[in-house]
Amino acid sequence: MTSLPFGRGLGVGMWILLQWFQENGRDLPWRQTRDPYAIWLSEIILQQTQVKQGWEYWERFMRRWPTVEALAAATEDEVLREWQGLGYYSRARNLHYAARQIVARGSFPNTIEDIKKLKGVGDYTAAAIGSIAFNLPVAVVDGNVYRVLSRYFGIDTPINTTEGKKLFATLAQEQLLPALNREGMGAGLYNQAIMDFGAIQCTPQSPKCDDCPLMESCEAFRTNRIQELPVKLKTLKIRERHLIFIYIRYKGQTAIHRRGAGDIWQGLYEPLSIDGGQLTVDNWATQNHYPLSTANCQLLRKNVRHVLTHRILYADFYLWEPDEQPSLPSDYIWIPESDIDNYALPRLIEVLLELVHA
Repeated sequence: MTSLPFGRGLGVGMWILLQWFQENGRDLPWRQTRDPYAIWLSEIILQQTQVKQGWEYWERFMRRWPTVEALAAATEDEVLREWQGLGYYSRARNLHYAARQIVARGSFPNTIEDIKKLKGVGDYTAAAIGSIAFNLPVAVVDGNVYRVLSRYFGIDTPINTTEGKKLFATLAQEQLLPALNREGMGAGLYNQAIMDFGAIQCTPQSPKCDDCPLMESCEAFRTNRIQELPVKLKTLKIRERHLIFIYIRYKGQTAIHRRGAGDIWQGLYEPLSIDGGQLTVDNWATQNHYPLSTANCQLLRKNVRHVLTHRILYADFYLWEPDEQPSLPSDYIWIPESDIDNYALPRLIEVLLELVHA
């Protein structure tokens, strides 16, 4: 395990960090409150989402559901529809489920152990909520924190290994928190400061080292290893998947169905879909006895590329305008075309709709 200079200027460094935060920290609306609901909502939205985009969604949710009771009373479809465009829709389903957990227990949980019992809340999110809303003495460790600590202390242990996760968690919780307590800094303030420092100053690419207040004590800057740290092992295998979507238009109506569990976009709606692989529209229609072929439907666009975390999707879009209403599986529903915006749709299907209505 990497040997760490734990005692080297920790108190001074964190005092500098706090001063930097007071001058440069982001003025975010959820930082103007200690309401745990508002803080929890922001943390869930900002998982896998940039602040600029998440801000708009946070305000939208707070306007529509200003309390956890209001969110719990909503339907899952309503929550998914409001979430549309943010991606990673399991976050929205977990958010809704957790809102009902909170209402059922009678109040927002105020210990780390109980906060982590909420659906969709892991160690980082619980630490952020607990420290900011309740000033619990718990350090956050996320991508920004890994980067700042790795560079500042010159740690080359991979951040996505068991050893690395334990090392950084120990450093943050057992070394930094006691030091910041001696300096009179609360955990919530420190956590927000180091997260903003990583997001604004010590960025992944082109960090602002020349005007960094921690430059003189930063090990990576001293040894010219800024671009080498943090170290992350490449373990993610990206898979490709081919899909076919057929938008059916029949007398001002279209057919959609809700995607089931165990696959991408669970709970969202889509038009007639074919999991491509080696299938084409023609042989799929033949296998399923549909009066459909590339001769009677219009190809709108082929191989539309859509990137997800673990896979790359390639989609072919078709428009089919049959003379008679086709018989579809029982999970499909017919709706007026004008009503489709009332249903939560994946971003890829929004692209299809743009082509249909172009």
